[in-house]
Amino acid sequence: MTKLLFFVLLGVAVVAWFKSQGRPRRDLGKAKPSKVEDMVRCQVCGINLPRSEALLGHGRIYCCDEHRRQDQG
Repeated sequence: MTKLLFFVLLGVAVVAWFKSQGRPRRDLGKAKPSKVEDMVRCQVCGINLPRSEALLGHGRIYCCDEHRRQDQG
């Protein structure tokens, strides 16, 4: 019975070792901070999009040039 338990534990240890060798190690202390960007809403369709992708027209926010022309025309 002791031999069986020994071989089972040995097998688990070998499997765990092989799994750890296949993964690239990551250093969590040197993780790059992610950029967080404000989201804004299009005045015509209501879609949310990042502020950097939004178009401005007469103080209002739009998702595309077509909506900007549609709202002002």
